Amino acid sequence: MIIQHERVADNVYFFQSLQYAQVTAGVIAGPDMAVVIDTLAFPEETAEIRNFIDNELQVPVRYVINTHYHADHSWGNYQFPEAKVIGHTLCHEQLRTRGIPALEAQRDQNPIYRNVEIVLPHITFDEGEMNLQVGKKTLRLFPFFGHSKDSIAILVEEDRVLFSGDTVMSLPVIVDGDLDENLASLKRLPKMGLENIVQGHGDIILRGEIDDKIREDIEYLTEIKKAVKKANRRRYPLDLLEETTIEECGKARVLLGGLAPALHRQNLIGHYRNSYGETPLGSEEYYEDR
Repeated sequence: MIIQHERVADNVYFFQSLQYAQVTAGVIAGPDMAVVIDTLAFPEETAEIRNFIDNELQVPVRYVINTHYHADHSWGNYQFPEAKVIGHTLCHEQLRTRGIPALEAQRDQNPIYRNVEIVLPHITFDEGEMNLQVGKKTLRLFPFFGHSKDSIAILVEEDRVLFSGDTVMSLPVIVDGDLDENLASLKRLPKMGLENIVQGHGDIILRGEIDDKIREDIEYLTEIKKAVKKANRRRYPLDLLEETTIEECGKARVLLGGLAPALHRQNLIGHYRNSYGETPLGSEEYYEDR
C-alpha cells in the first residue's frame, strides 16, 4: 500500500501519501461526477486515487482543483484528462514558468516522471470566491495565502470540512510565501465553525483539535519572527538562526517523516530574506565548521 484513505464525511474522502511527507489529496463525489482536490507526489499514488474513483465511486472526474502549484499537489493533473483544472491565477502562471522547467529537469533525473505532463488550470480566479456544486454539496473556493502566493482553500459548506492546502500543515512552511499572510489565514479559522481540516501535509485535524492546532502554529510562526528579528541585530545573523532549534519554537523534529528540521531552517532563512531583502551571512567559523 502506497497511500491510505478514509471517509471524512458523506461522499468526502481523504488520501494521504505513505511515501512522501504525508502529503494529502481529497475527493468529493456527487451522483454524476467527482471533484479531486490536489494530486499526490508520485504518479503511482495519483493513479491509486483515480482507481478508487473508477472502481468505488464509479463517476467521472469533472474537475481537479489545485490548492497551489507545487509539484506534490499538481503534477498529477494529467491523470484526469477529461477534467477541467481549477486554480488561482498565479497557480497557472507558476506552473507555466516554474513547473514546466522543473518537470523537464526531473525527467532527466528520475524515470518515474517520464510520462508526466503539466496541465495548467483551465479555470482561474484571483479575488473573492468561487462556488462549485457537486450534487447537494457546495464547494467554496477562496484565496488562503501564506504557504505560497497562489494558495487557495476549499470549504465543503454542508459538512464544514476545509481542505486547506499547505497553508495548514503539520509544520508551517512559508519559504515560497509570506509569514504574515500565513498568520492572517490561520486567524480566520476559529470563526469558520469547522468540523475537520484536511491539511496539506499530515493527518486530519478533528473539531476538538482545531483550536490547539491553530494556537500552536501561530506560536511557532511568532517565534520565527522573533528569532529573525533578533538575528538581524547580529553581525553574522546566520550563526544565530542555525542555533534556533525547531523545539525552541514549539514544534517537534519528527514531523513530516523527519523533514521538519530542514524545513524549519528554510523557514528561518526564508523569512529573513523576505524581511530584509538579503540572505543572512555567517561567520568564518560557521563556514569552517561545515
